[in-house]
Amino acid sequence: MTVEHGGWYPVTDAGSVGVVRRAAAHLAAELELTEARLGELAIVSAELAGNLYKYAIDGVVHLRRLRCGEDRGVELVAIDAGPGMADLAVSVADGHSTSGTLGIGLGAIRRQATRVDAYSRPGRGTVLAASVWSAPPPASWAEGLVRPIAGETASGDGYAVRSDPDHRQVMLCDGLGHGPLAALAAQRATVEFGAAPPGGPRLVLEHLHRALARTRGAVAAVVDLAGDTLRFAGLGNISAWVTDGTTRRAMTSLPGIVGHQRPEIREFEYRLPPGAVVVLHTDGLTDRWELTPYPGLLDRQPVLVAATLMRDAGRRRDDAGVLVAKAPR
Repeated sequence: MTVEHGGWYPVTDAGSVGVVRRAAAHLAAELELTEARLGELAIVSAELAGNLYKYAIDGVVHLRRLRCGEDRGVELVAIDAGPGMADLAVSVADGHSTSGTLGIGLGAIRRQATRVDAYSRPGRGTVLAASVWSAPPPASWAEGLVRPIAGETASGDGYAVRSDPDHRQVMLCDGLGHGPLAALAAQRATVEFGAAPPGGPRLVLEHLHRALARTRGAVAAVVDLAGDTLRFAGLGNISAWVTDGTTRRAMTSLPGIVGHQRPEIREFEYRLPPGAVVVLHTDGLTDRWELTPYPGLLDRQPVLVAATLMRDAGRRRDDAGVLVAKAPR
């Protein structure tokens, strides 16, 4: 699956709802979705943004284009800081309302979206991902989010995912600095990751180092997941973790700049327990995050884990990127 990140839209007033709906329709038109899909997306985007405006604290919607082979879709990722829901299954049922309304908003999203998943905790907020596709895609085992620093429209952080029958491989990078030149370095890294010849993380990182020589450079990390082990190689300050939701273990990234300063690249091997996930994030997120307050979160789609971490550990004074990959079961 390939992802083209659109904008981040704070939902602060009634006018914001229309902004989100029109932006989603524009992405769908670019993807040439059918009239039926356009209608479904209009309902999903209006209800989702409307719920944020009416009920949420610090609500924001991230829009992005998705492609999987010939299939294509538009996804909305909604993030808020409260109030949260004690029983999400009850809240998405038609007729349930906490404000005297008809209570059909979340139920309409569930019916009209091709795929929807959500996670919520009282007092902490809700994350919800809803997408409308030309045809249902397979479930994704690795997803991420990137967000630009306040005042910029392009993020210098980027990620990519690729797989074959025996291996799953992911990459997260952070172009040096901010703005268009940092974004260009990140874009080059994501393209070259997809074009890199088969090989382990060390060989892939060496390929990226050569490919980024004429950019301002980046820090990057590559992970290869196979069975109950993973191999890891990183240059620079990409934070890398293996977590089961209760405990977490850091992986070793070495000093260097991909494309410029490259010491010897080393590859490390770690155990990957069943049900564990790999979390990679840039320095736009603090390392002081925990998943223990979120029971069951690791059972949701990887994008919801990424969205929760972006909300709770993200810093607005930097580009932010987070990638979550699930271990094979």
